[in-house]
Amino acid sequence: MERIIEHAGRINDQLQRYGVKFGIYKNGTFQERLFPFDPIPRVITAAEFDELNRGLVQRVNALNLFLRDVYGKKQIILDGVVPEDFVFAGSGYLPQCEGITPPKGIYSHISGIDLVQAKDGGWFILEDNLRIPSGASYPLIARGLCRRCSPETFRENPIVDNRNYGALLKAVMDNVNVGGLNVIFTPGRYNAAYFEHSYLAEQTGSVLAECGELFVENNVVYYLGTRGHKERVGAIYRRISDEYLDPTAFLPESLIGIPGVMDAYRAGNVALINAPGNGVADDKGIYYFVPKMIEYYLHETPILHNAPTYLPFYQEDREYVLANLEKLVVKDVAEAGGYGVVFGRDMDETQLERFRQTIRTEPRRFIAQEVIDFKDLPIMEGDQRVERKADLRVFVLSGEETIVWPSGLTRFSRNPASFVVNSSQGGGFKDTWVLSR
Repeated sequence: MERIIEHAGRINDQLQRYGVKFGIYKNGTFQERLFPFDPIPRVITAAEFDELNRGLVQRVNALNLFLRDVYGKKQIILDGVVPEDFVFAGSGYLPQCEGITPPKGIYSHISGIDLVQAKDGGWFILEDNLRIPSGASYPLIARGLCRRCSPETFRENPIVDNRNYGALLKAVMDNVNVGGLNVIFTPGRYNAAYFEHSYLAEQTGSVLAECGELFVENNVVYYLGTRGHKERVGAIYRRISDEYLDPTAFLPESLIGIPGVMDAYRAGNVALINAPGNGVADDKGIYYFVPKMIEYYLHETPILHNAPTYLPFYQEDREYVLANLEKLVVKDVAEAGGYGVVFGRDMDETQLERFRQTIRTEPRRFIAQEVIDFKDLPIMEGDQRVERKADLRVFVLSGEETIVWPSGLTRFSRNPASFVVNSSQGGGFKDTWVLSR
């Protein structure tokens, strides 16, 4: 490990040279910057990973069953487990997806589950990302660079090899492909995760395509490449938000979508990865109900736990949140990337009262959680080791079976006073070592 630390600057230089950057739109302009890599890995023991593996497979299987149910018979709503008003009031529910069962009945093919580890060692789920979870490419390419710097580190330590992500992703795409090319559909160069789109296309042997290269004829999707002839597309790993995916079904002003792709999808002529409409299941409010989904669909006790969460939508929870706002963290369910997260302890009494009024007026807009004092991990700041808050995004792939990739994206805050670790908020990342014994 010391050799990797010694070469951290060189590794970051190579990441920059390869274009491993993170881009965001801020204040109306596109900003692109290096996603800083820290050489000290997060280490997860074999026993810890076994528990995570079992709990994440359980959770993602239940979420896929919920998605199939909510766009189908809606039995969980009829049985009163999840409130009807709560499901359909969320922006993630798309009526255009009603009655569509995707190939093999899989909705979330790639799930990015965010966790934190409390200081006592217990793991808590913070969010389920089932729409377009990004980030797998960063630890993948960083591990490769670390191997070059210090191959002996990976020979002498029982670290599970993470280089199979491309093969796992290809297997997921092949499993639902209805006949034709595998395509990774990117909105283009100025997307925040464009590097990942191109990298994963290379890793999976897929075609990387933008909207001008894909079109629909007679409810079949085709790719028109540089060779000048059209080829049928069987599976699209789309890296574009639902609302921009098809201007004939969603936002008509979208210039980056594929007109008619939803008709092809509804006809069963193409697989969309992940399925449109998944946002109904990863809504920060619906998160509250996932343990109940596990019990309802699988008849099992949840292995992993949510952070203690309150829904102001319910009067009892709302009264608790209003009375204890100064010690809670409140999240806007419509926001992502670390935005819309407010810590009550950071507000004065005037701000607290103003925010209480907002919660009273828009209770469905927020969830509130107890602040978990989650684990600090060591990072290098110059020549010094310092402690910073860090979370973990684990990638769960659903194909013929549900598999947890034995790696993950560990993100850390570079601000010693901050619990927000998102890359869009200036954080960095490190490799995640899962030990085999």
